[in-house]
Amino acid sequence: MKILFLDSPSFGKQDMIDAFVEVGLSCDLFFHKDYKERHSDPFDTAFDRAIEQDRYAFVFSFNYTPILSACCNRHDVKYVSYIYDSPLVALYSCTLINPCNYVFLFDKSWYLEFTNAGIKTVYYMPLAANPKRLLAIPASHELQKKIDGEIAFIGSLYNEEHNFLDRMKDLPEFTKGYLDGIMLAQQKIYGYFFLEELLEEQAQILSDMKNSLFYEPMSDGAETLSYVYANYFLARKISSNERISLLSKLSKKFPLKLYTHKKPPELPHAIYMGSVEPYDVMPLIFRYSRINLNITLRSIKTGIPMRGMDILGAGGFLLTNFQEDFQDSFLPEDDFVYYQSEEDCSNKIAYYLSHEKERAQIAANGLGKTMEGHTFVHRAREMLAIVTG
Repeated sequence: MKILFLDSPSFGKQDMIDAFVEVGLSCDLFFHKDYKERHSDPFDTAFDRAIEQDRYAFVFSFNYTPILSACCNRHDVKYVSYIYDSPLVALYSCTLINPCNYVFLFDKSWYLEFTNAGIKTVYYMPLAANPKRLLAIPASHELQKKIDGEIAFIGSLYNEEHNFLDRMKDLPEFTKGYLDGIMLAQQKIYGYFFLEELLEEQAQILSDMKNSLFYEPMSDGAETLSYVYANYFLARKISSNERISLLSKLSKKFPLKLYTHKKPPELPHAIYMGSVEPYDVMPLIFRYSRINLNITLRSIKTGIPMRGMDILGAGGFLLTNFQEDFQDSFLPEDDFVYYQSEEDCSNKIAYYLSHEKERAQIAANGLGKTMEGHTFVHRAREMLAIVTG
C-alpha cells in the first residue's frame, strides 16, 4: 500500500515516515510552496499530476491543510492529517467537513469542541515519540559534559518584538486593564481556558482590539475574532509571562540551564545555553538533565504537547504543568510529575533532586509506558485501523 506524504517542514516528519514504512506503507513525497494558501491554481495543478502517478490509499500531512483537503475531495481520495500545533486557524476552514477528511487532534478539548458541533471528520489522537531513535543518539564526552545538569528548560519565552499583543497600540485604558486582568486570572488557573468565552461576551473589547490590530477571517474560514485574539494574542502573552516568572523564581534557587534562541535580560540567574538543534541534540539534553521542565503554551487546552512526549521518549524525567490529557495515557507520580503552582513546582524540584532513586524510577516508567503504547508506530497502526476500517 502506498500513500502521498506532504513534504512540508514539520516536527516528527521522518519519524512518521519510518513508522508508516514499518506498518507496511510506502511514502511518495509531494511538495508545493503554496501549501499554506487557501486557493492556488499552481498547487492544484501540481497535486493533480502527483495524485495520478499511482493508486494512493490516502494523502497525509502534519497539521491540517485546507487546500490539500479540497484537492483530495475533488479526486475522491482520503486525506489524513495529524495535528500537533495549537492554535491552528486552518482547522476552522469550511473544508474541515469534507467527507474525505480524517483529522487526528492531539488536544481532547479541541476534539470535543468539533464533535459537539456535529463535525464527523475529527478523531482524538495524542502525540507520539520515537524512543528507538531517541535512545540511539550518541553523545560525545564533550557534549555530555556541556549539557549535563540539574534542571533544563528548552523553548521559546515568546518575548520577541513581534509578539502580537505587544504590537497593539492605542488601546483604551479600560480595555488594557480588562485584558491584563483576565490574563492574570488565566495565568493562575490550569485545566480550564476561559479567555475565549470572556472575549465573546465583550463586543467593545473585541472592537477595540480589532481597531488596534486588524484581523479578517480567512476567505473560507469560520474562526471567530474571540478565538483568534484569545489564542494567538492573549494566550501567547500569558505563556511569556508565565515562563519568565516561573523560570526567574526557579533560577534563583536552583542551577537552571535555559535553552532558548535569545538571551533574556529578565533571567540573569539562569545559565543561558542558546538555541538547540532539535533532532540530534535536544533529546540528549532531556536524557542528561535530571529534571526537564515543560511549561505548555496556553492555547493547548488539555493536550500533551510535543515537548512532553519527546522528554518521556528520550528517557528524561518530566515535570510539567497540569494538562488533563496526560492522565489518559500516563500516571502522575509514577510516569511523570505535574505541578499546580510556582511554589509547588519549586517544592517538587527540591524533592526530586534529593530523591535520586525515585526520580530515576519515574523517568524509567515514563519511557517504558511510551514504548509500550505511544510511539509513532502505534499511532500509524491506529490511524490505519480508522482510515481503512
